[in-house]
Amino acid sequence: MKRSPAILKNRRGGGLGFAAIAYIGVDYLRFISPAWHDRLQPTLWTILAIAAIIRVPFYKHWSSELRSAIPFIFAMLFLLSALLFEAISVRSVTAVLGLEWNRLLELGNGRLFGFFKLGTSLTEFKMSRQSLETNRGSGGKPGSDASPLPDVGQWLVLSLNEKLPQTVVNILRARIIGLHHFLMLFIMLAFSVLFESVEAPGLGLGARFMFTMGIGRLLRAITFISTILPSARPWCASARFLVPQHPHPWAQKYYVPYATDSNAIRNVINWDTAYADPGEYDPEFRPDWGSMSFLIDFLRPTAPEGSSAWYHLLKKASGGCNDLIYSGHMLVAVLTAMAWTEAYGGYSSALIWIFVIHSAQREIRERHHYSVDVVVAIYVGIMLWKMTGLFWPMKDRSKATRLRRLEKIQGRLMRAAKDDDIERIRELLKEVEVSSHVRENSSSKAMWLFSGGTIIFTLCMVLLAFTLTSDG
Repeated sequence: MKRSPAILKNRRGGGLGFAAIAYIGVDYLRFISPAWHDRLQPTLWTILAIAAIIRVPFYKHWSSELRSAIPFIFAMLFLLSALLFEAISVRSVTAVLGLEWNRLLELGNGRLFGFFKLGTSLTEFKMSRQSLETNRGSGGKPGSDASPLPDVGQWLVLSLNEKLPQTVVNILRARIIGLHHFLMLFIMLAFSVLFESVEAPGLGLGARFMFTMGIGRLLRAITFISTILPSARPWCASARFLVPQHPHPWAQKYYVPYATDSNAIRNVINWDTAYADPGEYDPEFRPDWGSMSFLIDFLRPTAPEGSSAWYHLLKKASGGCNDLIYSGHMLVAVLTAMAWTEAYGGYSSALIWIFVIHSAQREIRERHHYSVDVVVAIYVGIMLWKMTGLFWPMKDRSKATRLRRLEKIQGRLMRAAKDDDIERIRELLKEVEVSSHVRENSSSKAMWLFSGGTIIFTLCMVLLAFTLTSDG
């Protein structure tokens, strides 16, 4: 008999998968029937929360959760540090070239292609382009052409819109699942240890997810700060960021004089030195940030933004406007799907991977990212999850402990079995079971305090995640 793929093998029943599908379906009602959404969503969350609280007294693996508490805290701090570094890097890559660079992108692709669409002659089009290129620099300074990158994936999506049935296109365009959905799906997966849908410890699963996410975020930040790429949404920077108009002094010296002159680039390659005169620019605004002043050159604050507190919570860590290779949204989606597949399996895992693909094409369709960002995020997420699995097992150690104890009494069990001594076999098995739970029973009060604190802390994290990521 042919065996089914591992992804389709549900380990503990389909209750978790049903709850996940219900969550996605109820949340999508906000687009179909807002009234029903407002009624059903609080009801669903209340039912899930009450069910989890009821299961807490019957959970048998608090000792393994306690052993995972320190790695969980370490992973959380590591992830927060990685997100802080990423937030600084996101602001930096937009600020380093200034708003003029991004505005030229908007003007060069809006006005010029607007002329072309109106049916102007090729000569008029060329004259308009030359006029725009002459005037777009600030004070006669060299400008730069920051056109969006040609993206085959975006072309493919647009071509499919012309070939697929309209119903299919509408499904592909629908905002069925977003970043906050994937985060909440993972939280539901971790909480399902209470119902024994997933093997304990839940904190261990959460620690591995956050640690892997932290590595992915660090690699992502290092990648997109290495080479600054133009955004797929040219208007983004001027609409969302308040940064200087002119480029950073580094860009003034090493980039701007050579950005539009192929001969200048050839000379830089041949001479291996910056030789051009960058011209005169406005001085940099430098607030008094005390010990944090070293970040001024990276963040480039402007006078209207005022002083720090801290720097308005790092401008609320909003997403960037340059192309941030690779996609952070897709990294979250892939890690959630990998965790779900490995820990739970079943047809719901296949459905989550379908959601991942749907989310990927929407990232490209809506021009949040280029296709390369999505593709790289998918295979990086898969490889990172597999890599951390080599030294961060999710399984409950108590099983391995019981197996080792069974190996020690294997000889006595065999002798008791040969003698048909059922009572002796029961005593030996009871000894294994009692020894595996002796530590948990000896500190039941501490375990109750730990379990209560864990549930309250985790629920607070759930509320924060849901609130802070509900807009994607």
